[in-house]
Amino acid sequence: MKKVLGIYGSSNRRWVGDGFQVRSLLSHNILGRHISPFFLLDYAGPTEFTASSQRRGGGEYPCRGGEAVTIVYEGELEHRDSTGGNALIGAGDVQWMTTAAGVLHEDYHSADFTRTGGTLEVVQLWVKLPDAQKMIALSYQLLRRTDVPVLELPGAAGQIRIIAGQYAGQTGPVKTVTPVHIWDLRLRAGRRVTVHLNSGFTCAVVLLDGVVRLNGVDTLREAHLALLDPQGSDLLLEASRDSKVLLLSCEPLHEPM
Repeated sequence: MKKVLGIYGSSNRRWVGDGFQVRSLLSHNILGRHISPFFLLDYAGPTEFTASSQRRGGGEYPCRGGEAVTIVYEGELEHRDSTGGNALIGAGDVQWMTTAAGVLHEDYHSADFTRTGGTLEVVQLWVKLPDAQKMIALSYQLLRRTDVPVLELPGAAGQIRIIAGQYAGQTGPVKTVTPVHIWDLRLRAGRRVTVHLNSGFTCAVVLLDGVVRLNGVDTLREAHLALLDPQGSDLLLEASRDSKVLLLSCEPLHEPM
């Protein structure tokens, strides 16, 4: 079994622009090399927005040397960047942007979401690129909800969406620079499932909603992250109530951030 090294969370919410109220659940500033190559995970929402005639957003900011992964659970965003890229990202969609040598980009509420209002729930994850590949060409991958394979978990425990990497012989659609697995799980209350992870990889469990017990020992609650020991491969998940889990694993980079 993979041991839990620590559980981390943040009750502090901060506004990014006027469009995103976020909690940072993963930060390299706190976890350092133990979380490499992941270096930031911001959880925005769920936040209720009223209908408006003025678009809300996070403002334009520069990025380089990494990959930005945006997962929309509820609501709809629009993305634009300095290369002329522009796309709508709806509920269930995933945006995977390799910023490489650098880009200016902005995410903001779509015109439809601005007009109607509603619930916005988004995760944005940042993954460091290896030093030798920081200057590769910028690339942009947009996955629609129907592009992401969904499998039933054993024992009627729930479902898993494979955004990146492999699970049970199924491969996610994202083309990644480094070996990375991102799995989006829905666990049913009262059920348990054992998932198999790569030994030697950096691994973390992010609980967005619900209550989940790990290996029958540690309890993970809403808006918290569990950092796992790289050694070992099995992880037992038991949901006390219906739960929304993001499971991250990646080959670590032994390089400065």
